[in-house]
Amino acid sequence: MRPTATTLGRMTYDLTNRTAVVTGAASGIGAEIALLLARSGARVALLSRRADRLEDLADKINAAGGQALAVAADVTQDLTDAVAAVHDAFGRVDVVVNNAGVMLANPITNGRADEWARMIDTNIGGVLNVTSAFTEDLIEAAKTGPADLVNISSVGAHLTFPNFAVYTATKAAVTHLSANLRTELGPKDVRITNVEPGFTESELAGHIDNPEVQRDLDTWFDGVGRLTSAEVADVVAYATSRPQHVNLRQIMVLPTRQA
Repeated sequence: MRPTATTLGRMTYDLTNRTAVVTGAASGIGAEIALLLARSGARVALLSRRADRLEDLADKINAAGGQALAVAADVTQDLTDAVAAVHDAFGRVDVVVNNAGVMLANPITNGRADEWARMIDTNIGGVLNVTSAFTEDLIEAAKTGPADLVNISSVGAHLTFPNFAVYTATKAAVTHLSANLRTELGPKDVRITNVEPGFTESELAGHIDNPEVQRDLDTWFDGVGRLTSAEVADVVAYATSRPQHVNLRQIMVLPTRQA
C-alpha cells in the first residue's frame, strides 16, 4: 500500500479500523509509534507507568482527530486491569507493539545486580507479560484480518558493546523469542515482526549513571549519527500495514554509517 496523507498531518499508512497497544508509549520510539499508528487510522492504547505523559499524548492524538486511550500500567506487573480498560474502550486488539525497555550499562565487574534485574524484568519479563495478555486477541483477530505482534529489540542482539553485556543479552533474548513465537503463532496467521534499531535518539541513554560509559556512548553517536524515533516508528507502521499474508519477520534499521 502506498502511504496516504491524512488530516492528522504527515504521510502515513493505511491502518484503518485496526486497534493497537503500544507499550513504553510515554516517550521516544513508543510515543512516535503511537502517533504514526494513530495518524494511519488505528485506535491506539498507550501503556506506560508515566500517566501524566500518556494523558498529554492521548490528548494530542484525540485533538488531531485520532483515537487514543492512556492506560497507566507497569508491564512487569499484572495487566488484568489494563487489558480490561483497552477492551472496554476499543474492543479486541490486533496490533501489539512491545516497545517498553530500559538500557543500563556498567562493566560486569561492577556487579550491578540492581541494573541486571531491572533490565531482565522489563526487557524480557515485560515482553512476555504483554504478549501473554493479548495473545488470544491476536489469534482471534487473525481469523478475519491482519494481526501483528511487533517486538522492539536492538542491533545489540547481534553485536558486542563493552559495558552493555546484560542489556544486549536481554535484546538477544527478545530476538530469539520473536523467532520462536513465529513457530507457534505463524501457523495461526499472527505475524511476528522483530525490529532491531541501531543508534537512535531516545531517553534510553539518559538512564546510564556511569559517566565514562556515557562518554563512550556519546562518542559512538558522534561518529555514526543516530536515527530519530520517528524513523523507527515508520518501520513499524510499514510492517503492520502490509497485506495480511506478508510478514516482515526481522528488520534491522541502522544509521547508514553504523557498521
